[in-house]
Amino acid sequence: MAKLFFRYGAMNSGKTTILLQTAHNYEERGMKVLIIKPKVDSKGEDYIVSRIGLKRKVDHLIENGENIFTYIKDHDEGVKCILVDEAQFLEAIQVDELMQVVVRLNIPVICYGLRTDFRTNGFPGATRLLEIAHTIEEMKTICACGRKAMFNGRKINGKFIFDGEQVAIDGEDKITYESLCPYCYYDKLGKYRNVEKGLHFFDIGFFYDSWVIFW
Repeated sequence: MAKLFFRYGAMNSGKTTILLQTAHNYEERGMKVLIIKPKVDSKGEDYIVSRIGLKRKVDHLIENGENIFTYIKDHDEGVKCILVDEAQFLEAIQVDELMQVVVRLNIPVICYGLRTDFRTNGFPGATRLLEIAHTIEEMKTICACGRKAMFNGRKINGKFIFDGEQVAIDGEDKITYESLCPYCYYDKLGKYRNVEKGLHFFDIGFFYDSWVIFW
């Protein structure tokens, strides 16, 4: 039985690299895959690009408001797997349409993306995937301090910021991202908000250090 998968992780957890490896594994065995991504992700334009330099042209860019089920139904001849990059940018209804692909067309769909934005709020597409996907897998990476990274820090000109639009593409307008553990995220947020010393988030470090050993 086909399933809907959501493989999520912070920035730099290797999501796109694993997507490309998955495509290679299918194709090495003579199986056709369909690679799609939301058009709003303008990085690489009609290519998906991994941080280790691998890239591949996508088969289709998903428009806002587009019915993904209809598109795949019209292009599913011989397709054995659908691979979705930057799935967090999907609309919630488009995630439901991917589930229809699984249920009605019996084609597995594997989505890769972020769980939350730079303010730790959920993306609509990611939130819906967490609600309905058959299988949810976390792809892990580490913070610069060595702890497990869970969050995504946004930087402009190398400085962390915590205000702005939810969607801002990595590499555009001098924007970059860095994966952070909760400890470092809240420390940088506290500094950004200019919190008084007695209320500085870093002071909860003793509690976090006690918790992190159980990870």
